[in-house]
Amino acid sequence: MAIIANLYIDQGTDYTITVDVTDSAGDILDLTDYTATAQIRKTYTSSSLSATFTTSIAAAAGQVTISLTDTQTSALEAGRYVYDLNIESGGGVKTRVIEGQAVITPGVTR
Repeated sequence: MAIIANLYIDQGTDYTITVDVTDSAGDILDLTDYTATAQIRKTYTSSSLSATFTTSIAAAAGQVTISLTDTQTSALEAGRYVYDLNIESGGGVKTRVIEGQAVITPGVTR
């Protein structure tokens, strides 16, 4: 079962967060040979993609970093979205690690 965590992303800025991935016992999961994907959509049933996070994995540390550029966050309208982060083992087992709402907050400085 995925952890639920809401993200607050400032529109027009770079955004990065690192997620620690653990196994069912709470131990760091070695992510060697894993891939990661993460997306934002307006709703769970939206057929159109709002943004795709860039992902990077620190395998031995059991960490996945997801990020959006300032250009990507500028393209998102202010408001609530949903997101998730999935990992896939080298053997093809897919797991949702984290999910929740992504709130895009508008900025003043231009």
